[in-house]
Amino acid sequence: MKQPVKWQRSFRYAYEGVKYALATQRNMKFHFAAALVVLTLALFFRLTKYDILFLLLAVTLVIVTELINTAVEKAVDLAMPELHSLAKIAKDVAAASVLVTAAFAAVTGMIVFYEPVDRWLRQARGLEGAAPPEGTVWLLLSLLALAVIAAQTRFAKSGFRWKPSLLAAISFAAAALIACRTEQTLPALLAFFLAGLLCLTLWEKGERSISSLLLGAALGSFTAYLAYYLYLIR
Repeated sequence: MKQPVKWQRSFRYAYEGVKYALATQRNMKFHFAAALVVLTLALFFRLTKYDILFLLLAVTLVIVTELINTAVEKAVDLAMPELHSLAKIAKDVAAASVLVTAAFAAVTGMIVFYEPVDRWLRQARGLEGAAPPEGTVWLLLSLLALAVIAAQTRFAKSGFRWKPSLLAAISFAAAALIACRTEQTLPALLAFFLAGLLCLTLWEKGERSISSLLLGAALGSFTAYLAYYLYLIR
């Protein structure tokens, strides 16, 4: 049997490393899901090539440092299976590199997406009509909560893995409604930022999966914007 050439073997080994990290590391799964969402939003807002380059740079740095962090952790575990202060330092420093690049990626995303989101929200506010009253807002959140609970119950009976998160749906629906009602973009972005932090906290505690949080966030945001749009054109 013909052996693959050296560069093919190197590519295959590297690909196996990416697959291993993605299959075993929770943080890598989160980074890949976040990258998918960010790049999808870049297509939606039709960002310039320079903005896309900054986003790709941020995504690449986060994934590369996460891969290096995984390699350092496994190497330390192999060399020092028992607890040791130096082993802890090595793992902490490797994890710190991921934290620094993740912070850079978050700041880059907020800077790149601010103007496109601001224009999009201004266009949405330019539609004829007024924002839904307070009673309609609370009614919408209540109906959304009941719908998500019903979906979770239905999916639980069928064994379906992708169950929407109730807290993610409510938090992102509230953030979307704030974005629709406020005349300033910064409070709207901060509302989505807080909703994202809530989802991140739930994920870090292991209470919700990435798929559950993403599905809940998408369901909440879509429902809120759809209700707002239907209210304006009625």
